[in-house]
Amino acid sequence: MSNISAIEPKELWKNFEALNAVPRPSKKEERVIKFMKEYGENLGLETVVDHIGNVIIKKPATAGMEDRQTIVMQSHLDMVHQKNADTVFDFDTEGIRMLVDGDWIHADGTTLGADNGIGVASIMAILESSTIEHPAMEALFTIDEETGMTGALELKGGFLTGTILLNLDTEDDNELTIGCAGGIDITATGTYKEEMMPEDHTPYTIKVSGLNGGHSGMDIAKGLGNANKIMNRILHMLDHEVRIKVSSIDGGSVRNAIPRESTATITVPKSQIETMEEYAVNLASVIISEYSYTDNDLEIEISQTTGTPKVMDDHSQINLIHALYACPNGIYRMSPTIEGLVQTSNNLARVIVKEGEFTAMCLCRSSVDTEKMDQVNMIHSIFAMIGAQVELSGTYPGWTPNPDAEIIETMRQIYVDMFNEEPHVNACHAGLECGIIGTNYPDMQMISFGPNIRGAHSPDEKVQISSVQKYWKYLMKVLKEIPKK
Repeated sequence: MSNISAIEPKELWKNFEALNAVPRPSKKEERVIKFMKEYGENLGLETVVDHIGNVIIKKPATAGMEDRQTIVMQSHLDMVHQKNADTVFDFDTEGIRMLVDGDWIHADGTTLGADNGIGVASIMAILESSTIEHPAMEALFTIDEETGMTGALELKGGFLTGTILLNLDTEDDNELTIGCAGGIDITATGTYKEEMMPEDHTPYTIKVSGLNGGHSGMDIAKGLGNANKIMNRILHMLDHEVRIKVSSIDGGSVRNAIPRESTATITVPKSQIETMEEYAVNLASVIISEYSYTDNDLEIEISQTTGTPKVMDDHSQINLIHALYACPNGIYRMSPTIEGLVQTSNNLARVIVKEGEFTAMCLCRSSVDTEKMDQVNMIHSIFAMIGAQVELSGTYPGWTPNPDAEIIETMRQIYVDMFNEEPHVNACHAGLECGIIGTNYPDMQMISFGPNIRGAHSPDEKVQISSVQKYWKYLMKVLKEIPKK
């Protein structure tokens, strides 16, 4: 591991290194909650852990800043766990192995946790500082942002007194985010009859790998390959050509990451092996060519394997392949009012076929709740037509922009004064906790910002050192210029 804590600003990187030594997967945040609680208590600051596990640490204003509005500084404690297939790593027990590569920091074959660890480390640095000027502040560290935003959803009114919320969870250092999409999880499940592999069949393994993946909100407009959709396309085309039988599928990992890999086991009539292999090579070449600009490391491997795997009955196989083909993926609609903003999208995140059961998991996002539910109804209908059970869960609201909020103009002007250019004041297609927090704190002004982070939710995740330094200087100035009460 590189000596991260020697990089400027040292107070931030020191805390990021300490945080990344603590395993903190979503829904398994017990260790990082304990870490953060002890951190606040060791500083002698008022520290509270609420009923769900959010940690709130309060610090009084520094001298001369008592007349400023109280701020809430907010970031989430959990991180997405993704790793390369050939990386040996246990997220439940190991700390992230970080590496410096020029102006960037990344992890050794896993996600880095800069989303949202840089925000957490920033707040920690301010909490422990005796020299940084700031108004009275309430540090809010939420849990489970990445897999349901449970912490924000369970945050009760009355815990916070701040009138301005600074969310440190944006991934471009020239952006001030003032709105975001809401989301909902869709899970379709069903059963099928398992049959013995026909005696005249031979088993094959298909593997789709090497896709870039990425954040299923922020990266959805890039046209990146989705391993589940590519795999299903291959299965559909092979079945049309040689009448294969599907034994198993295992594609994707978490809902909020664009799937990078999928593996399937099929069986092929022995009399059609030569036809299948020739067709498969040509099909793989076509698909790889189609994604050469967005996913130039895409690999599609089809190889003969051993064993006598059980297979799906024909009726269930045809129904599932058709449903997965019909399931929308990617952009559903662009915003008609905000240029370049994805308004509604869906990510077909996970597909599992195994031992008589199948599951398809989606994450649907939209900044318009009615349109979000329109797409949900579409997806529900597709899977209902094949007899699947469809469950909706984890819904959270979008964050409606309030461009007239005082803090937005304050921070915009600070940015212009410091960097001689206008920041991009916009809404994003990712899920931020601001909209949820605002349901119990409707009068709180909110804004989100942060340094350049690339490849979030994938093992390619990295954070730019020079951008963190720019962001840190900007944050220090913002703290000094918080409006008066």
